[in-house]
Amino acid sequence: MKNKGDLTNSIFYPLKTWVEASAGNWNVLLGIGFVLLLVGLILTVVFLKQMGKADERTNQIALKGCLCMLFGVILCDVIFPKEYMWQIFFLFKYALATLASGIYLAVRYKKDFS
Repeated sequence: MKNKGDLTNSIFYPLKTWVEASAGNWNVLLGIGFVLLLVGLILTVVFLKQMGKADERTNQIALKGCLCMLFGVILCDVIFPKEYMWQIFFLFKYALATLASGIYLAVRYKKDFS
């Protein structure tokens, strides 16, 4: 492997061939992406609401949750290919980012508030 593109293609090209085999496979991948996005959004919103009104401590927790989301978006931008299936990878990028933020907020809520 000579560059990042070779590594990305070796990881995601089998997924591309599987998805293009039938419309059902495309729908399965799309459904998984929407479920991940929905779970991430629910986790993020629920734990932000459960932390209560914004104060100095909860603002720091919320900002670190946003930082996790930013790191998730940047990491996915680096890893996911741009040449093919960019719509699906766009969905997965934000689904994984919101899921990372939701998981961070859940862990932090359990640690600090329970």
